[in-house]
Amino acid sequence: MSKIKFEPTNNKVGCFIYTDLKVVKQDQIDEIKNLLNKYGVLFFKNQNLGPREYINFSSNFGTPAEYPMLKPHKDFKDIYVIERKKTDTGKSFGEGPHTDSSYLESPPRFTFLQAIEVPEEGKGNTLFYNQFLAYEALPKAMKDKIENLKGIFSSQGKIAQTRELRMADHGTSGKKEIKSQHKLVQSIDGRKTIYCSPGHVVGINNLHSEQEELINFLSSHQIKKDFSFSFGWNKGDIALWSNRSMLHAATSFNGDRKMFRITIK
Repeated sequence: MSKIKFEPTNNKVGCFIYTDLKVVKQDQIDEIKNLLNKYGVLFFKNQNLGPREYINFSSNFGTPAEYPMLKPHKDFKDIYVIERKKTDTGKSFGEGPHTDSSYLESPPRFTFLQAIEVPEEGKGNTLFYNQFLAYEALPKAMKDKIENLKGIFSSQGKIAQTRELRMADHGTSGKKEIKSQHKLVQSIDGRKTIYCSPGHVVGINNLHSEQEELINFLSSHQIKKDFSFSFGWNKGDIALWSNRSMLHAATSFNGDRKMFRITIK
């Protein structure tokens, strides 16, 4: 049995995995899956996967999901290109805490992101926020309050502005609003997590006068420093995260950056 070498981040928000994904074995993939369930986000540094190898690795985690807001890669339909040029203005795509496509009836379980082109070191980091830790830090009264509540999520939530700039670049603007509802508390391997995307949540079902106050509380609580980690990209790096246990956010930067994204049903 080939053991994976790994190292959790200092605050246990995620975990670095040290292996060559070109030659990863099935028993190692099983271990990677267990680590993903435990830590929520995994970082694979210094990889050199081509598009087909990248797709093949991601297929070990499920079926690729369609992203309704952008056109796929012209040669590889499972890959969506997220690109920013140094001449672009406005916010970066995905700048603001969110979980991917929470407005869908069946949101993607996992997201892969691969760095194809990156700006200079220290720019274009991605922030991750561990929602296992965020849930565990809630007062018991708040845990009880949200246990059976459902959030209302919209593709026109406040993060939509960052997406629409890039949609216009790709000629896919004008998409209709998509909405869905999901439980605010979910469970992975018996461990509870907050599922509330600040970038998409627009209401809470069966809660009227208090819903704005509760959304504001959760949105602030979920991104506390104790639950966060800033990942700096180098070309070839891959991050893999669970959309049920992790928020993420692009950061503001100027420069050229190209990322390949795959989401998994």
